[in-house]
Amino acid sequence: MSLLRRIEGQRPAGQPAAPETPGGPPGPPRPPAEGPLSQTAAPSRDATRDARVRLQTRIINNLDPRLDLSDAKAVRSNIEEMFNRFLDEEGIVVTRVERQRMLEQILDEILGFGPIQPLLNDDSITEVMVNGPYRVYVERKGKLSLADVTFVSDEHVMRVIERIIAPIGRRVDESKPYEDARLPDGSRVNIIIPPLALNGPTVTIRKFPKYRITVDDYVKFGTATPEMMEFMRACVEARLNMFISGGTGSGKTTLLNILSGFIPEDERIITIEDAAELRLVQDHVVRLESRAANIEGKGQVTIMDLVKNALRMRPERIVVGEIRGGEALSMLQAMNTGHDGSLSTGHANSPRDMLARLETMCLMAGVDLPARAIKEQIASALDVIVQISRLKDGSRKITNVTEVQGMEGEAIVLQDVFVFEQTAYIDGKVQGRLRPTGIRPKFSEKFEAAGIKLAQGVFGDMSAALR
Repeated sequence: MSLLRRIEGQRPAGQPAAPETPGGPPGPPRPPAEGPLSQTAAPSRDATRDARVRLQTRIINNLDPRLDLSDAKAVRSNIEEMFNRFLDEEGIVVTRVERQRMLEQILDEILGFGPIQPLLNDDSITEVMVNGPYRVYVERKGKLSLADVTFVSDEHVMRVIERIIAPIGRRVDESKPYEDARLPDGSRVNIIIPPLALNGPTVTIRKFPKYRITVDDYVKFGTATPEMMEFMRACVEARLNMFISGGTGSGKTTLLNILSGFIPEDERIITIEDAAELRLVQDHVVRLESRAANIEGKGQVTIMDLVKNALRMRPERIVVGEIRGGEALSMLQAMNTGHDGSLSTGHANSPRDMLARLETMCLMAGVDLPARAIKEQIASALDVIVQISRLKDGSRKITNVTEVQGMEGEAIVLQDVFVFEQTAYIDGKVQGRLRPTGIRPKFSEKFEAAGIKLAQGVFGDMSAALR
């Protein structure tokens, strides 16, 4: 395979070839289709971009095929030398700033992920959303804004997509037009392409911070209080089964990373994920990742398969990145059969909604169980549900830490231990307070059995009076 093909990626089957310029890569972008989806006109083609495209093509064609592309420093040095030489040979006159920008863009195209590489390098950006070639949005501090970058065409986006998914053995084409993936740094990626995505190839990247968010950060950001974090640490150390509930982008995985950090070092932990992104600090961690079917529709390994297999691996803790379907029943059964201290996350807007979703997901396992039996499984398996929410101003808050007390008649009884109370919305900021409800949870005896002593007043003044 030529170096040019290795760098740019193969064009997916069924996709029309991009228009060619006289010496190389795709020409000007195709304008968006007419109609309500057309948000903006394609960016204009100018002389600077033409010069960059010519230089990029010459550099790719002149790179030594034997050059080790994994040695980014050597490749960068080689590219920079050729860039300066070809720029002088062609007599291209640009300012020093434009010269440096042109070089960085070429390096991003060859070594990185094209136009979005600067966004991935920006630590203030937490999410990158490519809505087709001409509209790229970013999230900063919980707020969305349009980024000042574009792709040349749909084919340009597809080349970047190929570069993302090829190293991890995933594929996206007409027969499988959507996929989950991850970047080398662990950032989570979702891809969906035409004909399902009408705007063009769409990429959503949930970036992971370069440093691990700590308990102190959570308190400093106002996401939780010291008392909340002390209580949740005790829950993990006492081997309670915990479930993190929240909406999209609320910070479930970040919180799961923090809670998993409370697991003692001497325990065997097995993590199960669709796309590996958890960052556990312990030494004894076995990481499992699901696998999609191959082009023949064979070889799929689901989260449910991995949960069942994990039970044969002598786990002391099972951590499932996200429960989405029938694996919920396998996870609950594991929690009920001695694998206590397990952690997982799921999508829901409240602890009560999370219970309803778990019931639905258990039915997706295809096992014919009565509704009461499923509720009893949930009530006996779960001890704590932690609800995390992204509020209107973009801030994240733990809005409920809720005890699952058991069954009462046909209903599962829940009791809040901590809650967030919103008091006002002023100047675009949510005002409120995180407070204990004053009720001591029934499982407090497990803290005492594990030798864990919480500070006085963690549950509020009322709980002290009730003891």
